[in-house]
Amino acid sequence: MTISTTEFKRCQVVKMEGRVDSSTGDDLHKMFTSLQEAGHFNLVFDMSDVDFMSSKGWWVLIETQKESKRLNRGELVLACVNDKILDSLNLVGMRDYFQIYDDVVTAVGNF
Repeated sequence: MTISTTEFKRCQVVKMEGRVDSSTGDDLHKMFTSLQEAGHFNLVFDMSDVDFMSSKGWWVLIETQKESKRLNRGELVLACVNDKILDSLNLVGMRDYFQIYDDVVTAVGNF
């Protein structure tokens, strides 16, 4: 599992490889929390190399979204979500909770 960040003028891109589950979710949560504590609330989660999301992973994204949107400071958007993960997002009824983009460039351009 690797988590990396890339800083852009108006947002931060977080990219993770592998599975987001109970064993890796805390590391992802720490990354998002550290960015928010540093004042970065416009976030893009590049999911191009994520092949599985557990309920822990969705919890991390929901908490990050809530904190970013608090006081209208920003938001978390998702990029490059594979069809299997998108289906699970639809299944749990959270599809409309996140803006989802086909590529990172479009997601970054959103800000």
